[in-house]
Amino acid sequence: MRLDGHRTEHHLNTTTGEIGTVLHHLNSADLPAGHLLTRCNNRRTTRCPACAETYRRDTFHLITAGLRGGKGTPDTVATHPRVFATFTAPGFGPVHNRPKGPAGTTRPCRCGIRHDQDDARLGTPLDPDRYDYESAVLWNAHTGSLWRRFSIYLRREIAKRAGLTQRALRHHARVSFAKVAEYQKRGAVHFHAVIRLDGPAGGHTPPPPWATVELLTDAIRAASTKARVTGPTVNGRAHTFAFGDQLDVRPLHGPDFDGGMALTDRAVAAYIAKYATKGAETATGTLDRPLRFLAELAQYDLTAHTERLIRTAWTLGARKDLEHLRLRAWAHMLGFCGHFSTKSRHYSTTLTALRDTRAAWRRAQAQPHPPAPDDEDTTLVLAHWAYAGTGLTPAEEWLTTTLAPAPGAEGEPTHG
Repeated sequence: MRLDGHRTEHHLNTTTGEIGTVLHHLNSADLPAGHLLTRCNNRRTTRCPACAETYRRDTFHLITAGLRGGKGTPDTVATHPRVFATFTAPGFGPVHNRPKGPAGTTRPCRCGIRHDQDDARLGTPLDPDRYDYESAVLWNAHTGSLWRRFSIYLRREIAKRAGLTQRALRHHARVSFAKVAEYQKRGAVHFHAVIRLDGPAGGHTPPPPWATVELLTDAIRAASTKARVTGPTVNGRAHTFAFGDQLDVRPLHGPDFDGGMALTDRAVAAYIAKYATKGAETATGTLDRPLRFLAELAQYDLTAHTERLIRTAWTLGARKDLEHLRLRAWAHMLGFCGHFSTKSRHYSTTLTALRDTRAAWRRAQAQPHPPAPDDEDTTLVLAHWAYAGTGLTPAEEWLTTTLAPAPGAEGEPTHG
């Protein structure tokens, strides 16, 4: 992002209130680009690859800390029962897919064609007129509520298997998790989650002897079956949402890759971090920013399936009884309005803590030996910044294009 403005640092005597000499002054007009260039901190790889890469790496470290320790989390969490679970969406109608056959082969789709993995038809309905677009959009809008309901049932199921009441469970064990949302090609959200069973103080205390991977897995399967969210009634049709039948729960093993024979900490952290920087646009070719008017769709190259999902969200968003879902504001996300990556409080560190640590390190690099101020002195900062734009200016774009090597010229020897 480009910012216009200035920043001035003064000595300030805290006793007298006297403003002293200027320590540092920065004016955007004096900078080479004429603006102060700063990070936009957008997590979407389609909007800003550089900031998205930083977000991805932070998410990787956050997930890894909850699997093997570090960043304030003890390394003993690696011995706690933990699994990697995938919660899928229910069906809204038959779609083009690549069904698995024996020995990892691919069987023909229902349409009779054996689709390539890059086939644009994958995830699109076999019969668009019979596909339940209304339920698909409302499903995305209610996935956050369904996850919260599942987490409640999970604690109940764990307590039941431990012979405890749900109130008593908090004194013996705690469930910690980190999850990420992913769009399937059909545009439906599903979740990938690392779920861990700790002692009563989270990862800092060992789990009780009865806490095993088998108990955790069994409780997850039972809770996912029971979790239900009652949705709205639209035109006399009631909606109820639950996870799909294809639940996958797998135990986690060692910290590093081992030839692909086991699901490892590193592989899971990398997988979750990858999807933390993606949205609906990476799976369905949809938009990566909100719509102001539905007519804007005409300027985008969207598939018929994606456009119909967006139009359905926009139409439902006009209903007064659904205004709490804010479907028009989230039409570009096909109705999903939740956070892409979330975690429980005791799982590991936070993204904010990681950013603060990085900022402190950069300040230390910029001024490794700052002068020690007097007890009565501090620094007064006066600053004013105004948003000037995002990305390169027209002149900078022209210069970048001019300096870019001609097609096919890369690697050519330079004479002179």
